[in-house]
Amino acid sequence: MESSPLNRLPQDTLHQIFSSLPLRQMIICRAVCKSLYTALSSPSFLHLISSSQSHVLSLIALRPSHRSHSHSHLSSHPALHVFDPLSDRWFRFPLNFLPFPSLLPITSSRGLLYLWASSSSSSPNPGPISNKMLIVCNPLTRQFKALPQLGSAWSRHGSVLIGAGPSQVLVLTELATLYSTANSWLKYSSNLPSKPRSPVLIENFILALCDVGSPWRSQWKLFKSMVINRGDQLVQKWTRLEKHEWGDVFDIIKRPRLLVGGKNKVLMIGGLKSSYSLHSACSTILILRLDLESLEWDEAGRMPSEMYRLFQDSSKFKVFGGGNRVCFSAKRVGKLVVWECFEENGCEKTEWRWIDGVPGNGDGLCRGFLLEAQLSAVP
Repeated sequence: MESSPLNRLPQDTLHQIFSSLPLRQMIICRAVCKSLYTALSSPSFLHLISSSQSHVLSLIALRPSHRSHSHSHLSSHPALHVFDPLSDRWFRFPLNFLPFPSLLPITSSRGLLYLWASSSSSSPNPGPISNKMLIVCNPLTRQFKALPQLGSAWSRHGSVLIGAGPSQVLVLTELATLYSTANSWLKYSSNLPSKPRSPVLIENFILALCDVGSPWRSQWKLFKSMVINRGDQLVQKWTRLEKHEWGDVFDIIKRPRLLVGGKNKVLMIGGLKSSYSLHSACSTILILRLDLESLEWDEAGRMPSEMYRLFQDSSKFKVFGGGNRVCFSAKRVGKLVVWECFEENGCEKTEWRWIDGVPGNGDGLCRGFLLEAQLSAVP
């Protein structure tokens, strides 16, 4: 490549040529030679492509469960399994650039991947390692940084929520909330009536479902908390979010979950009960959508009966995703169901489809998140 005419082009011209390529081709070109790798990794080129949606790769990423992670040898061949809906194929992001003995991918935001990692096994302290830390990285550029260490209980029981920036991280439990700063964590009392279920962070507030019922019958309600960081003080107060017009919206869904929707909306997903009886069977899986401005619910979709037939035999199923794409998995199903919402000729359309070839040979109960991969994301 030393004699290539490409090396005689001005840097700005080279950037303009390669910025017209889709992200997949950019990644391939970066691997051709050192010269192209340097040119397509420069700050000026990354700034040029940072505002373009065509340079974002929308992927479905899988994460191992805590149980399978504790018994696996993930550190010997660390990788993130992802599915590309456009090419309809699975592939892997190697994670062996992270110098940690144990890794657990958990979520992503704005092109960055967040993982739980154990502290170094070369620690001079004897005995088992109990400290954990959150790692934020870009799997495309292999850049990463570590957030301050935490106890292992937070990684087992806390829900990780990501704010506007890579350092704006919340770890939420029933009793306390951690908020990350530059060098430490701030801890505050949550004072929730029960363990928060599938909390989501939207702008500067958290939404979570809490069970306010009895040990014999669940009764789910929606709770909201503002999150305002004022130096060393976090303003947080939980209030129940409800309207008389909502009626029995929480009574018709079994084991509801929340996901962030698109355009200031939140999704609530669960089994649609056939009746109000205590052990009512479900007829399908329902996706409801709450507009956070008007506080009105509408139905976004319900799983087709031919798909739900396989989920009906499973006592548990998992839901992950957000925005306009929601994924479902269940024990012994062996593949994913994906709901997608899109616009066509000015009208909203929805589509349900199967994804085959899910990696792994477990019970089929997949967990995951959406990853908007991009070269310009900096930890």
